[in-house]
Amino acid sequence: MSIVIVNGQEIEVGDDEQLNGIEIAERAGLEVPHYCWHPGMSVVASCRMCLVETGRKNPETGEIQMMPKLSPACQTPATDGSVFVTNSEKVKQARAMVEEDLLIRHPIDCPICDKAGECRLQDYHFEHGQGERRADLKPFTSRRRPLGETVTLFVDRCVMCTRCVRFCREISGTSELMVANRGAHEEIDVFPGFPLNNKMSGNVVDLCPVGALGDKDFLYSQRVWFMQTHDHVCDGCSTGCSIHVDENQDHVYRIRPRENPEVNEWWMCDDGRYGWKHVHSPERLTEPMRQIAAEPGKLQPARLEWSQAPDAIDGALRKAGRLAAVLSPHLTVEEAYLLAKYVRSIDPQAVLAVGPVVQVGEPEKYPNGFTIQAEKCPNRRGVETIVNRLGGELLGWDDFVARLEKETFGGVWVSGGYPSAWIDEATAAKFANVKTLIVQDMFRSPLWEKAHFQLPGAASVEREGSYVNHHQRLQSFGWAIRPPAGVMVEGRLYWRLLQRPGMYNGAQLMGEIAREIVDFAAAAPGVPPNGVDLRVNQLA
Repeated sequence: MSIVIVNGQEIEVGDDEQLNGIEIAERAGLEVPHYCWHPGMSVVASCRMCLVETGRKNPETGEIQMMPKLSPACQTPATDGSVFVTNSEKVKQARAMVEEDLLIRHPIDCPICDKAGECRLQDYHFEHGQGERRADLKPFTSRRRPLGETVTLFVDRCVMCTRCVRFCREISGTSELMVANRGAHEEIDVFPGFPLNNKMSGNVVDLCPVGALGDKDFLYSQRVWFMQTHDHVCDGCSTGCSIHVDENQDHVYRIRPRENPEVNEWWMCDDGRYGWKHVHSPERLTEPMRQIAAEPGKLQPARLEWSQAPDAIDGALRKAGRLAAVLSPHLTVEEAYLLAKYVRSIDPQAVLAVGPVVQVGEPEKYPNGFTIQAEKCPNRRGVETIVNRLGGELLGWDDFVARLEKETFGGVWVSGGYPSAWIDEATAAKFANVKTLIVQDMFRSPLWEKAHFQLPGAASVEREGSYVNHHQRLQSFGWAIRPPAGVMVEGRLYWRLLQRPGMYNGAQLMGEIAREIVDFAAAAPGVPPNGVDLRVNQLA
């Protein structure tokens, strides 16, 4: 155990910890402003915003000897006896001078800049800058040029922190970005003929502390102070990145990575970042329907009111005979549990199966270990566990379809939720003999057209519940936006079918699941923001 002194406070540092001046100050409850330092990348100490006074305490005499000059806190290790002073007049004046220098070279175009409201240059100027702007030394040209398909560069706004350059070298390993020219003429640029075109390129926009790098998809679409941020989990693949969903009035405008050292650290891929557009697709299904007998031997679709749907569905299933339910790997653990409980409450021998698990190509692994999984379902492991524990056997989609040709099912409930086509005509035709077919999905499909009950389903950002990723880490989340009018979220419908009292509550339900199914026991005390490893009890 080491002792570090920060502004007179003694802070303990563990033997296996390696902290710098910024991190030890944060542990002391203090913020040291910085631009170029990022905990996930190498240290360059170029912005000089984190200058602090440093020194050492003599362990024998107790005398503290300070260095004559200021040091960058990001580059100064916090070892036993280190002394940091972050709030002296000398430090404050140095920060003010750095901030003033950056503003001389930076256009004050905040009214149109996408970064306004979350810009560190703005924030630090008010917290640490000079009282007034004293000079403008050069005119700004507002030069802008694209760096790739998703990112654009506003040249004048750059403060040359080089976070984006280091990201491409150290994290994505693609090295598209570089510093061109020297001195006052240096700029961020791409090598000729090699644009910023890797699947993690959107992260450089998050890393940019000012408004130099803009996301083309989000550019000028919404001011950040109009949006609300919700913690969620990406459903793009089985990595299950922790994310922020930024929305305004139930419209998603952007998705950003949420720091989680257990899953995705500070990053996410562009597939997940831009893969939410189906949420607001005009093709979304928003009207529950049922097939009714218009004349002998002929059915026709008719609108089904949600207020009548639970009774109508329940009545049809209780008359159907043998039941089966296909649980989509896009359902949350809680939704899969409720649907399994419901069909088993009617038919204790009901067959439970896991829906199609979409695989695209091979996993893409980056130098820092970040991996885009080939499995494009967020919760296969969670749903498989439910099927295995409540169904008695782990039945996959192909096996279930094969059983349809050999066995007769009176009622089958199929949950979808896939953002793209997932079933073809030939496979859907195998459900032709099912007496009562219930399909819950976001978009039309061959199976939807054959369903006796057609129920619009919700997107991931409209759900509340938990996913289990490929490393058996369970993460819980609340809904970020409300679904379109006419859509009832799956969990809420299952809750009503089971006639449970009150409203659907994902956290309360996870507690129940953790008590009943040992695989989820680690979630019993509650699920922290970074999730919980379900293998803990298995390893103990």
